[in-house]
Amino acid sequence: MTAAISRREARRAAVFLLYQWDVTETPLGSLYEGEVDEYTRRVAEAVAARAAEIDARITAASDEWTADRLGAVERNVLRVAIEELDADEVPYEVVLDEAVTLAKRYASDDAGRLVNGILGRIVREKAA
Repeated sequence: MTAAISRREARRAAVFLLYQWDVTETPLGSLYEGEVDEYTRRVAEAVAARAAEIDARITAASDEWTADRLGAVERNVLRVAIEELDADEVPYEVVLDEAVTLAKRYASDDAGRLVNGILGRIVREKAA
């Protein structure tokens, strides 16, 4: 039985699974170690299945960056955030706060600002 973890921990785990998948090009399923929380698995697998589509949205919402030119941390934080927004299970404010926090913690303050700007544009476009 998989132990339940907080949504915050599951989101962080999904970002790091996707980071490893993205950087190493290793099949996602082979990166699971032991028991993986259901939310982590669901988000990671959904992102992996839609990575090209999500990356196109990131690129369209960015003024100067394509998704493939972003750092792997920023790219996967954005991918997870966009998946959560599209699933409509997590309020936008929570998704944005969590994404910016993860980008700042694992990359830089500049990464946090970049993630904030791109997600803001995606949300505005989705609302339009």
